[in-house]
Amino acid sequence: MARNALPSPSPAASPALLRAGALAILLLLHPLGPSAAAAGHDYFDALHKSILFFEGQRSGRLPPDQRVGWRHDSALHDGATAGVDLTGGYYDAGDNVKFGFPMAFTTTLLSWSVIDFGRTMGPELRNAVRAVRWATDYLLKATAVPGVVYVQVGDAFSDHNCWERPEDMDTLRTVYRIDRSHPGSDVAGETAAALAAASIVFRSRDPGYSRLLLDRAVRVFAFADEYRGAYSGSLRRAVCPFYCDVNGYQDELLWAAVWLHKASRRRLYREYIMRNEVVLHAGDTINEFGWDNKHAGINILISKEVLMGRADSFRSFQANADGFICSVLPGISHPQVQYSPGGLIFKAGGSNMQHVTSLSFLLLAYSNYLSHANKAVPCGGTSASPALLRQLAKRQVDYILGDNPLGMSYMVGYGARYPQRIHHRASSLPSVRAHPARIGCKAGSRYFLSPDPNPNLLVGAVVGGPNVTDAFPDSRPFFQESEPTTYINAPLVGLLGYFSAHP
Repeated sequence: MARNALPSPSPAASPALLRAGALAILLLLHPLGPSAAAAGHDYFDALHKSILFFEGQRSGRLPPDQRVGWRHDSALHDGATAGVDLTGGYYDAGDNVKFGFPMAFTTTLLSWSVIDFGRTMGPELRNAVRAVRWATDYLLKATAVPGVVYVQVGDAFSDHNCWERPEDMDTLRTVYRIDRSHPGSDVAGETAAALAAASIVFRSRDPGYSRLLLDRAVRVFAFADEYRGAYSGSLRRAVCPFYCDVNGYQDELLWAAVWLHKASRRRLYREYIMRNEVVLHAGDTINEFGWDNKHAGINILISKEVLMGRADSFRSFQANADGFICSVLPGISHPQVQYSPGGLIFKAGGSNMQHVTSLSFLLLAYSNYLSHANKAVPCGGTSASPALLRQLAKRQVDYILGDNPLGMSYMVGYGARYPQRIHHRASSLPSVRAHPARIGCKAGSRYFLSPDPNPNLLVGAVVGGPNVTDAFPDSRPFFQESEPTTYINAPLVGLLGYFSAHP
């Protein structure tokens, strides 16, 4: 039952808020609270669980090596009404709809996690790569017809009217697509970015598959760029208010071009980025990064090239990236980025942990790029070092894992205390193994309303999290706080991969 995040304006950070050497002190203004753990965390265990979560979100026919044993095959006829095979992929959250926009963003961030932090994932790298491939196999099906992208399977209103297991699903599995007459540059652009990013993941592991992904990314991007428009304009009733494009499609076009340039090194994508930097608003909304807004990610990703001395003509992107960093630092951030008393990043809108993990991922990635170039971020009268950015990202991860005023891990199955009543149909209903008989649409309501813990542990799921006062209702009806999503976990995989090796 996912909801759109609110867009945020991004005024520049005010130098008046800064004082020499103030940043290190500002971090101390947000103590973790009396319940904070002092012994540290098992980041590798958390990494293992954060990847395992994706197996619990799988749709389609499950493989023999499926590790989440209480899940079974589901949605085996997806696409049939449109004459195509759209089985597979991921359910985005606690519902049973396959939304293409957040699924593609999840794929891009999983791929980026592997590209930047895979070398520190140890034996979990194999599982991370498998999580990427489960998504890309589906995205290849969704883009198999030239000039068409299948962007959603399932009627969200029908689905949200029921509380039933994916294995029992009898809600409408309507297929939604974009094409030349009904454009969707946002979802097509994100899909192209996902395919291009994943092509890098498989470049040495499976060269043939990598070439297929890159060729498809090229084709999907060309379609997205030529037939411009927001997919919520073409498919408003289907995608709004769930994954409605609030931010516009321009950032996805630039985001796709950046990943295509990174994957292919073709000059035409470099020229596209240079030609469209202003037209596609590269510097807009710098303090936001998620499935609907890619601007901060674009600037961080391009800045790596600048910091490595390979793209001096892109220095304006580095200035944008620096502005993003300054906008999210404690005590400097503008009103759209707050910190809870316990030190958690908080942004208005639903499912706050999506902001925590995505923004923290960018802080960590940029910190590594800056370190290699021996640079820091100028913020008015002082500067933010790479070590400071890493410290802030680590504090967000530690908060998620239990260093917070409630002493609660917000990752299911990690630590001694974690959410027991997450807003997730498959987790909250008896498994097919425990209850073979079908549970109908409304028959599941009693499980939704029950005060009992969920019978199936969705290990690794990170929920939407506490509110701005660090309070958390462990209750299914509070979906903004208690629902997990794939795009919360995807950037967390990279963060945990890094901290597994650099605790």
